Amino acid sequence: MAHGAVFFISDAHLGAAPPDREADRTRRLHDFLNSLPGRAEALFIVGDLFDFWFEYRDAIPRRYFETLALLLRLREAGVEITYLNGNHDFWLGAFLRDTIGVLTHHDALPVERQGRRIWLHHGDGLIGGDLGYRMLKRVIRHPASIAFYRLLHPDLGIPFAHWISHFSRESRDELRFDGDRLCNEIAAPRFAEGFDAVMIGHFHRTYERREGGREFFVLGDWIRNFSYVALEQGRLRLDVWPAHPALEPATAAR
Repeated sequence: MAHGAVFFISDAHLGAAPPDREADRTRRLHDFLNSLPGRAEALFIVGDLFDFWFEYRDAIPRRYFETLALLLRLREAGVEITYLNGNHDFWLGAFLRDTIGVLTHHDALPVERQGRRIWLHHGDGLIGGDLGYRMLKRVIRHPASIAFYRLLHPDLGIPFAHWISHFSRESRDELRFDGDRLCNEIAAPRFAEGFDAVMIGHFHRTYERREGGREFFVLGDWIRNFSYVALEQGRLRLDVWPAHPALEPATAAR
């Protein structure tokens, strides 16, 4: 699929709710993923596919088995998958790389596809004033922290992490979403570096701005928006799954 479309998604947060409460949205995500063979060259997961991900040496969360098997089938169908870590699934490890065949990447990722230069990042810790979070991020991702967490049995470590993730989600003040500020503080510096498109997730809102051949997208989520960006023949499109006549973003697109 050297000439197929390229898709970008973020923030599914699988495992954030009891299975019966998130079954419909998980099925919707799986339907989207099942649609990719034959039309997609690559899929970029821009963080927080899982509400929590940690690889013990000999254990993985059983709840994600169906999704992991689906990702494996995508790889077997020739779809390249790149997974950027987010602020909930920052401990991506060797299982995804060696067993599933997913390319994992930490922090920002420059992407060149179909003549476009795209800058990808989950979006956490990029806004001015997030110094405390950036320091915490360094501590959590330190090898010593990872080694310590592995001392917890998975039956304790995984539920505990989901409990912490719940408070992390609840602490996000959606009223603070400011597309203009995100564009000025995140996208504008990357445009100055020569990128013609910038994409982030994290904020669980859909937003797009196109000016002078440069494009900025906030990818939304797979909790309420079911949104993604597709790159086809050099053109970027923000859409929802399944498609309906109009995308209704939480903030007005500009």
